[in-house]
Amino acid sequence: MIATELAGVVAEHIAAVNAGDTDAVVATFAEDAYVNDARREFAGLGAIRRWVAREMIGDKVCIEVREVLGHYGDTIVRGAYDGDFDRAGLPDEIILSNYFSVRDGKI
Repeated sequence: MIATELAGVVAEHIAAVNAGDTDAVVATFAEDAYVNDARREFAGLGAIRRWVAREMIGDKVCIEVREVLGHYGDTIVRGAYDGDFDRAGLPDEIILSNYFSVRDGKI
């Protein structure tokens, strides 16, 4: 894995999440994109939009990027997560890794 800079559509995605902009977040995804979140999968823009609106924007999630790595063409973003989500059983600081595959400028 190689340390890299946050750029392109992944940077746009993180900025849109932090801005609380559902339309801008969804615009970073390809028509046939899928998201795996907490062992659940959301396939296609309709399902992704509902997930974003409810669990990202609805919970006021913000991501403070801590590390960006490149690995075989994918981008791994490790960030500290904050927001209004249920923190039961979670550590005080929540660090998650996100794995982004980008093709033709879309996630």
